[in-house]
Amino acid sequence: MGFKHFILPFDEPMLALSNAPHRGGLTRANGFFFMRVPKNYSGDYRADCLAFERENGLENFVGFMTAADVAKVLAVARSGSVTAYITAGITNPAIAGDVPPPWEPGTINIALVINEGLTVGAMTNAIMTATEAKTYTLLSLGYNATGTTSDGIGVFAFEGEKEWAGTATELGISIGKAVRKALEESIRKWEGTRSVK
Repeated sequence: MGFKHFILPFDEPMLALSNAPHRGGLTRANGFFFMRVPKNYSGDYRADCLAFERENGLENFVGFMTAADVAKVLAVARSGSVTAYITAGITNPAIAGDVPPPWEPGTINIALVINEGLTVGAMTNAIMTATEAKTYTLLSLGYNATGTTSDGIGVFAFEGEKEWAGTATELGISIGKAVRKALEESIRKWEGTRSVK
């Protein structure tokens, strides 16, 4: 049967930087969630995320939404101090700079939990590195895409002094490894859900 949504509470609050629909931007978070919504969802996402948070007894969580079957497509991978939590649905692949195809629901959500102290600049760097890893993974799996039109990403870390998370750094390499492994696994799972229909 599995679970419908995914909720990860943190042991202690972390700094969060994301484009999440619920509490996106730069904030402090007690955790994050991947909330499953119907395929043709067109509701009030602000109200629905707030209601989800309250119904589950959560406070100050960052929330992502997906129409993918979270229980079936969630993948988790760890490398060094980085753990990547990813849900993938690729019904609307897109290439940055091209006019996107007609919209269909489909999102890649990436949440990175980094057990280190980073500056906000390093967290921004981490988003860049994770996005590069996402694009590489899509291309290597045969998708002519840099992502989908509704991708979500969030980085969660402690406030600290580490300034860089680019591809030449130990942290960046861990980010790339974790994202590539989890995303490939999530895409394979998602492809599996499509083929059994």
